Amino acid sequence: MYIARPIGYNCHLSFPPGTPPMQQPIIGYHRDEDDHWVAELACGHNQHVRHDPPWQNCSWVTTSEGRAQMLGFKLECKKCDEGSPRDQQPREVR
Repeated sequence: MYIARPIGYNCHLSFPPGTPPMQQPIIGYHRDEDDHWVAELACGHNQHVRHDPPWQNCSWVTTSEGRAQMLGFKLECKKCDEGSPRDQQPREVR
């Protein structure tokens, strides 16, 4: 199964070689100011999940059924690996 990653994900990572990246389950979604879908992760970080073929193939994000099926799916959270503070969550889902 394809794991959604932001563009530029394979750039320098802050964890030691051989250390697996932090996996965090999706607990919800919202749209950003540009109307792109953002996954809300259990750790408190947000991660864009875009369907933008051929670069990013996340067709599941285009339907409410697809998004619901991916709740609980674990994404690699680079922000956790970097020790970043939690992201601000939206007050309401659009």
